[in-house]
Amino acid sequence: MRCILALLLLLSALTGARAQSTPRTAGPASPPPAAAPKPAMKDELYQTVARLDTEMFAAFNAHDVNKLMAYFADNVEFYHDKGGLSNFTQTKESFARLFAQSPDITRTLVPGTLEVYPVKGYGAMHIATQRFCHVENGRNDCGNSKFVMVWQQQAGTWKITRVVSYDH
Repeated sequence: MRCILALLLLLSALTGARAQSTPRTAGPASPPPAAAPKPAMKDELYQTVARLDTEMFAAFNAHDVNKLMAYFADNVEFYHDKGGLSNFTQTKESFARLFAQSPDITRTLVPGTLEVYPVKGYGAMHIATQRFCHVENGRNDCGNSKFVMVWQQQAGTWKITRVVSYDH
């Protein structure tokens, strides 16, 4: 009986809090409120992550494994839907193998897909769609995939600590 009473009080409190934060009005639906302008800090963060994406994948497209890996933290966890989980050393070896097997592979960011979100006290989340292309059997072979990268900022330096690459 006490559990039911506590649950009812909790539900009542939550419902009351929701009612206070999202008032309901009778009559025809109102148009949604206009989106608030982005704060300057968010714009600055977006530009920073967009620059990091450009720099990092310039190293990828140049097949410079060491320069590419300089963007990853030593404790990186790289989750790939086809390849599984890899650490820093395994990720470096995978890139070296990829570049050896596909010496013409390139990556581009799909325009309009970049999303950047702050992670309070840590850094940022970097979400987008990317396109990889290489020549196979004399024809351009391209495919898109999605990713999420978590960047950590420490003392002005940005490093990737987590990668989730999927939809290959």
